[in-house]
Amino acid sequence: MAGGWARDGAIQDQIEDSISDEVMHARSKLPSGESAQFCLECGEEIPERRRLAIAGVKTCITCQSERDGQPSAAAFNRRGSKDSQLR
Repeated sequence: MAGGWARDGAIQDQIEDSISDEVMHARSKLPSGESAQFCLECGEEIPERRRLAIAGVKTCITCQSERDGQPSAAAFNRRGSKDSQLR
């Protein structure tokens, strides 16, 4: 289904591109590399089981829980209408 002058499948392509961008963005935020022995936020020792379970972890459970509670920056808007920008 296409709308207006768009070719068939254009809307689905836009949806798939948006999802793909979000997945790549989420994967880029995942930690990688060697895990830190001490939390970069508070300095407490990071438990060995956490360091082994999550590659590249840099924060303790408490500090990471606080970080997870904060809202993240919104992704860019692919849609050009003002209605979608006001949401």
